[in-house]
Amino acid sequence: MRFSIVTPSFRNSKWLKLCVASVADQEGVTFEHIVQDSCSDDGTQDWLPQDRRVKAFIEKDKGMYDAINRGWRRAQGDIVAWLNCDEQFLPGALKAVSDYAEQHPEVDLIVADTVVVDPEGKYICSRQSMLPQMPHLWVRFSILSCGIFLRRKALEEKQFYFDTKWRDVGDQHWMMDMVSRGARAGVLRHWTSVFTETGDNMNLKPNAIREKEVTVTMRPGYVQRFFPAFVFYHRLRLLANGVFFQKPFDFSLYTVNSPDKRVAQQVAKPGYVWRGLDGKPR
Repeated sequence: MRFSIVTPSFRNSKWLKLCVASVADQEGVTFEHIVQDSCSDDGTQDWLPQDRRVKAFIEKDKGMYDAINRGWRRAQGDIVAWLNCDEQFLPGALKAVSDYAEQHPEVDLIVADTVVVDPEGKYICSRQSMLPQMPHLWVRFSILSCGIFLRRKALEEKQFYFDTKWRDVGDQHWMMDMVSRGARAGVLRHWTSVFTETGDNMNLKPNAIREKEVTVTMRPGYVQRFFPAFVFYHRLRLLANGVFFQKPFDFSLYTVNSPDKRVAQQVAKPGYVWRGLDGKPR
C-alpha cells in the first residue's frame, strides 16, 4: 500500500461525497481511504458504510485531530495524509507525490500546492507551499493541510501525532513540533489539492479564532519583539518563491452540481491573495 488517506468527518455528508470521489479516481498508485466519522446524524450513515471506495469507521472521537490520529494508527500505507470533507485531490495528485517521494528518499514530509475555490467550485486563489521553517511558523502558517504528506515511518518512529488539546489550529502546532524535532521537509511544486471555502469551515468559527489568539500569546519573546521583521522576511520568501507570478493553469474538481464527474476550469490569471466569501483577507 503506497498511501493512506484519512478523512475526519462529522455532519458533512454533502462535501464528504465530493472528497471521497476525488480520492477514488486517483491513478497510478495504490491507496486506502479511511473515513473516521464521529456518528454523524445528517444522512452520512445512510451511505458511508456501504461505500466500497472507503474504509469507514463510525465511532465517537474527541474532535478532528483525535479522528486523524485514530485513522493514522489504522493506516497501512507508506505515506499518510489527511483530507478534510471540504477538500479534494486533483487528478494525478497521489502519483505526483509518490514520484517525488521516490526521487527524494531523504524527505520525511512533503508539502505541495493547493487551489482555493468557493462553494460552487469557482476559483478564488491558488496557494503555493513554502518550506516550513522555525521560527517563521510562529508568524505565518500558510500551508494548507490538504497539501501535506508524511512518511508513515517518520510518523511512527517519532510519534508525529496531533496534540488533541487543540480543536481547530492543531495543524500549526503539529507542523512546528515536527520541524523543531528535525523532520526533513521537501516542496513539491505541483497543484495536488483543492480547499473549498464553504462559509462553514471550522477555521472561521469562534473556537478557531480563540485558539489563534492563544497561539499568538505563546510566541517566543524575540518573535514578538521583531515581529515586523519576520513579516517582512515572510513577504521576501513569498516573492522569492514566485507566488505573485503564477502561470495560467487548468484544474478539475467535483462540485455539488456535478458530484459524479469532474468539472474542468481554466485559470488565466492566477493569484495568491485570498479574499474569503465575507470579503476579508485570509
